[in-house]
Amino acid sequence: MPTNIGDGGIVTDGIARISNDDVERLQQHKLQIDDIVFSRRGDVTKNALVRSHEVGWLCGTGCLKVRLGKQNLANAKFISYCLRLPETKDWLIRHAVGATMPNLNTAILSAVPVTLPPLTAQKEIAAALGALDDRITLLRETNATLEAIAQAIFKSWFVDFDPVRAKMAGRAPEGMDEATAALFPEALEETELGLVPKGWRVMPFLEACDLQGGAQPPASTFVDTPRDGYVRLLQIRDFSTDAHKTYIPDTTKLKKATEGDVLLGRYGSASGDKAKDSLGRVCRGLSGAYNVALMKLVPIHVGREFALQLVNDPRFYNYLQGVSSKAVQSGFSKSELGQYKVVVPPQELSDVFEDIGLAFWERLKHGVARQREMAELRDTLLPRLISGQLRLPEAQAQLEDALT
Repeated sequence: MPTNIGDGGIVTDGIARISNDDVERLQQHKLQIDDIVFSRRGDVTKNALVRSHEVGWLCGTGCLKVRLGKQNLANAKFISYCLRLPETKDWLIRHAVGATMPNLNTAILSAVPVTLPPLTAQKEIAAALGALDDRITLLRETNATLEAIAQAIFKSWFVDFDPVRAKMAGRAPEGMDEATAALFPEALEETELGLVPKGWRVMPFLEACDLQGGAQPPASTFVDTPRDGYVRLLQIRDFSTDAHKTYIPDTTKLKKATEGDVLLGRYGSASGDKAKDSLGRVCRGLSGAYNVALMKLVPIHVGREFALQLVNDPRFYNYLQGVSSKAVQSGFSKSELGQYKVVVPPQELSDVFEDIGLAFWERLKHGVARQREMAELRDTLLPRLISGQLRLPEAQAQLEDALT
């Protein structure tokens, strides 16, 4: 589906599944290696090259596929880069049909103009740019692993209480030094949330941390390029793509966030699939003014990294799903979070986790910065290589510097 089309590749998080009966019925829509899949409507510039492990997947009704002819004139990977050129994207937007919602069709895609150097040169250019894409993918996967590790530590310590249970069984807690292990009690006690480590507090979520709503300036003030006296307006979609950057006049009425702040999706889709939904989505890594569809997480009795994991917890997401289901539009307010309670450890142990979380965040920031650097280099080299303004040996020297 269009939501699964990422930066030149298919994003598998939250991808839909269909039955075997549907697979048999929809054989003609199966994808082959080197097909290029486009979003049919909305952001019509989005496209992804199909890789070997995606062969046999189906092209949904919201997408169109481009398949090269058999004349052996073009390299699919090279063509996929051509279709991501700024001038090609502008051409697609100009030629898309529909005033309210831009739409593509096969006739429009068939008419896209491309420049074809010799096939050997196409393959060399595609391989050079592909090396950058491969590194970007590796960095993205590394960051996902780091986030998963941080979440696993939080769950073990503060949800499953594994160190406490280990002590109760006469075992030393795993994965920590003696000083950290000593901070965990040796018993659980009954509370309104069930068994929790002895001496830990149960408190309302909104006492542990606060949520501050955003502001919504008039759409008439929006511009799509940076200007003096303007600030970026952060929206939920901005944490998935840079395709819709918006800037607004900087005023004292705006609510702002730094890249280290944690923002939470307040409105939007609430299908029950955490990977897809806007409601409850945890957003981080951008700075600017945030709109009304987001709320900023402000720690009070816990650290920022601990608070981040509280809203990352599937139990918090499930609670939001429950309260939002009672509303006409999927969303929540602070008052609806008043009944949600959390378990808070002693400050000394919370501080230990905070140090761990901050170390992960610094590595995540570095990984994101490297991804942006490489994406910018790729997007700079792309038009110059395809137009012939830059020779491949010169580009490869820049690539070697970037990849080291």
